Amino acid sequence: MKAEDAKNNAAVQAETGPKKAKRGKDKWLKVLYYAAGVMLAFYAVQYITAFALYFIFGDKLTDMVASSVFSTVISAVMYAVILVVVLVVPVRLFKQKLSTKELGVQRWPSWMDILLSPAAFIVYMIAAAILTTLAAGVLPWYDVNQAQDVGFSNDNLVSQVDYILAFISLVVVAPVVEEMIFRGYLYGKLRGYVGIVVSTLIVSVLFGVAHGQWNVGVNVFAMSLVLCGLRELTGNIWSGVLLHMLKNGIAYYFLFVNTTFLTNVMGG
Repeated sequence: MKAEDAKNNAAVQAETGPKKAKRGKDKWLKVLYYAAGVMLAFYAVQYITAFALYFIFGDKLTDMVASSVFSTVISAVMYAVILVVVLVVPVRLFKQKLSTKELGVQRWPSWMDILLSPAAFIVYMIAAAILTTLAAGVLPWYDVNQAQDVGFSNDNLVSQVDYILAFISLVVVAPVVEEMIFRGYLYGKLRGYVGIVVSTLIVSVLFGVAHGQWNVGVNVFAMSLVLCGLRELTGNIWSGVLLHMLKNGIAYYFLFVNTTFLTNVMGG
């Protein structure tokens, strides 16, 4: 009997090795599937939209982009399409399961979410300063002062309506959509496969890449680390959304309202 039990145990152990390896492979294939799907949607929608607009309007598109109304509408449409492609298409076409808890929107924001966001903003600023200093010292091509293309400029913001539209696009729409995609959908999916730390790193790297510039990428990578921490701490994305809005709101103020402040502080 003991010999038979030992034989059975040996068979189980021999079977467990290949099965464990297969589970590990399937896990990383799932991670690749979700990560690649989000990034493909994020870029494809933008490029397809740009191509479609150029096909329709041709060389007139350059002048049209200078309009804040046009830029805001296009930005809103692109974000809406990205949300549909990332959140709706997989559920409808591929029968993918997606719960409000997994997305991080299972409840409305609480007072704790609101109070956590400014404290987390300070943590983000410290982390960003540290990573920016390290990147500037290690990467010879890293340009701290490279301007970020946000789709608006002081040249096309000439009326109060223009400023309001730019504010809605940059400070309201962008944070909500980006948090739902990266700290909501992507983090919610990856966490179940590779845990908190690896999920946070993957989401933060991809979020940095999505912004397309080294200096901005390093900055938002640091912010994403904090945002993922908030998602884990609160169980939802709302505190992260508020932090993201705060960050973009401050950037908006210095880019379009008080444009001389940073120059004066830095002695430019």
